[in-house]
Amino acid sequence: MNTSSSSTIEWVVRDLDARVVETLMAERGLPEIVTRWLVARGIEDPARVDAHLQPSLRALHDPAQLPDMQVAARRLVRAVRDGETILIHGDYDVDGVTGTSLLVRLFRLLGANIAWHIPNRFVDGYAFGEHSIRKAQQVGAKIVVSVDNGTSSGKTIAALAELGIETIVTDHHEPPLGDLPPATAIINPKLATSKYPFSELCGGAVAFKLAWGICRELSGGGTVRKDLSDFLLDAMSYVAIATVCDVVPLVDENRILARYGLEALERTTHPGLAALLQVAGLKGRRLAGDDVGFQIGPRLNASGRLGTAETAVELLMCDDPEAATALARKLDELNIERKRIEAKLLGSALDQAERFEDAAEFPVMVVAGQGWHQGVIGIIAARLVDRYARPAIVIGLDGEQGRGSARSVPGVSILELMHAGASHMIQYGGHAQAAGMDILSAEVDGLRKSLAAAAREKMGDGWSRPPLVIDGELDFALMDEELMRHIDRLEPFGEQNEAPLFVSRDLRLAEPPRIVGADRSHMILQLRRGSRVMKAMAFKMAARAGELQMGRGIDIVFSPRWNTFRGQTNLEVLLQDFRSTEG
Repeated sequence: MNTSSSSTIEWVVRDLDARVVETLMAERGLPEIVTRWLVARGIEDPARVDAHLQPSLRALHDPAQLPDMQVAARRLVRAVRDGETILIHGDYDVDGVTGTSLLVRLFRLLGANIAWHIPNRFVDGYAFGEHSIRKAQQVGAKIVVSVDNGTSSGKTIAALAELGIETIVTDHHEPPLGDLPPATAIINPKLATSKYPFSELCGGAVAFKLAWGICRELSGGGTVRKDLSDFLLDAMSYVAIATVCDVVPLVDENRILARYGLEALERTTHPGLAALLQVAGLKGRRLAGDDVGFQIGPRLNASGRLGTAETAVELLMCDDPEAATALARKLDELNIERKRIEAKLLGSALDQAERFEDAAEFPVMVVAGQGWHQGVIGIIAARLVDRYARPAIVIGLDGEQGRGSARSVPGVSILELMHAGASHMIQYGGHAQAAGMDILSAEVDGLRKSLAAAAREKMGDGWSRPPLVIDGELDFALMDEELMRHIDRLEPFGEQNEAPLFVSRDLRLAEPPRIVGADRSHMILQLRRGSRVMKAMAFKMAARAGELQMGRGIDIVFSPRWNTFRGQTNLEVLLQDFRSTEG
C-alpha cells in the first residue's frame, strides 16, 4: 500500500486584477482578503456583492417556472380535497429522506390521506421498481409523488398508470437518453424543455418548490397565506440539510435556501430536528455548512446505509420529544457502526487499488469485492477519488451480481463515461459527479476496460491532481475575530462557494504536535507568528507529524473557522496543507 504522506500538491495563489480589488474594497469597505475571495468568484459588481453578502428570500425563483408545476399543484390540491390517498416515494439518502419528510409533513398539515415509502437499499435497489407498485397498491394510492428519483423510471411509472395510479415526479437527476416516463407531471429543472433559470437544485429543494406551488394554489394563486408561509419558512431547514449534503453548487438560489435554512434549523422547535442537533452536539450553536455535512448528514444517512432509511424519516417527522430522542440515539449508534464498517472496507479497497495505480492504463479506478457492504461503497469511492485524483467506482458483489457506486473529479462527468460501458451494466444512472449501477460480477473487468478506453479518449494528455487554489496571502497575525466576522458573511460554504483558502508563511510550532482521534489519525498544532498563537486542526494528517520540528519554519494553507467546545467558542484554523521550511 502506498503510505507516502508528505505534501505533493501544487499551491497556486490566485492572480487577480489589483485595480478591481482596490476599487471594490473602497466602494464596500471590505477587508482585502474578503474582497479577493469575491473577485475570484466573479462577484465584482457592487449589486452582486450586496446580494451575496445579504441574500434575500425575494431572490428565490418562482416555482411556477419549473416544468409541469401548475399541473402538479392543481392535481394534488384536488387530491387533498377529494380525500384521495397520496403516496410520497422517496429515496434512502439525505436528499430523498428530507424531501420525503417535508412533503409528508405538509400533507398532514393539510389533512390529506398520506402514506410514504422509502426503498430498502439491499432489498429494493434504487428508485422505482416492483416494490413501488406493491406499496402503492397496499395503501390504495391514487397518486404517487416521487422525491429525488423517477425521471428514469419509465417502466414502473407506466405499470402504475396501467393500474390507474398517477405519478408526479420531482427530481433533479439527468433525464434518460430515451423517452421520459408517462407521468402526470415531471418537475425537474434539468429537463430539456425546462425554462427554469437555475438547474442545480437538489431533490429536496425541488420537493420544497412543489410544496410552495401547492401552498400558492391553496392560497388562490397569489401570496401564500400565513399558516402555510410559516410552514415553508420552517421547512427550509430540511432544504438546507439536503442542499449541503447532496453537494450541489451553493450558488444562486441554493445559497439562499442553505443560508435561511440553516437559520431555521438553529431556531427549530421541532422535536425530531432538535433531538438530531442534540445528539450531534450542535444544539444551541450557530450552524455552518460543515456542521450539516459532517455531523447531521452522516447520521441521517446511516440508517439507509446499514438497513432501512425509515428510522431517519420517522425522526424527521416525529412530534414527540421522548420518542425523537430515542430515534436520534439510534441513528447515532448506526453511524458509529457505519464508521467501523467503512474503515474495514477502505483497507480492502486500497489494497486492491494498488493493482490499478497506473493512471495511464487505468484512468478510472474500478475495484470490486465479494461481500463488500453496499451501504458504504459510495463513501469508499469518494475516498479513492481523494487519494488517486481520478474517477472511481467501488462495487460490492453478492455472488454473481453486484451494485456499484461512482464518484468523479471536478470537470469529468462519470455519467458520461458510464454511457460508454452501458453494455456491461444491468442498469445505471445518476449525475456528473456521482452515479450508481447494478452489474453482473463477470462484467466488472469489461466495464473497467470500457471506461478506461472512454476516459483515455476524453482525457487527451491526462488529468492530474488539481492544485490547491489559494485566495491570497495573509499575515497570520491579522487572522483575528474581527476579520472572521467579515468572512462569516460569505457562509454557508460548499460546492462552488468554497471556504476561503489563505497561505501564511514562516510560522513556528508553539508546542509539539498532538496526535488525536479514535484512530489516532488527526493532529492538533499550536502555531505561532510573533506573539500570535492559534490552534490548528489537521485532519487525517497525523502520518505527517515527522515533517514538523520545533524551531523550524512552517508554511500553511488554511481556512479559518469558529470552534465551540464545552460552551466556549474560539477562533481556530483548519489546515488543508503545510510545508516545513528551513530556518
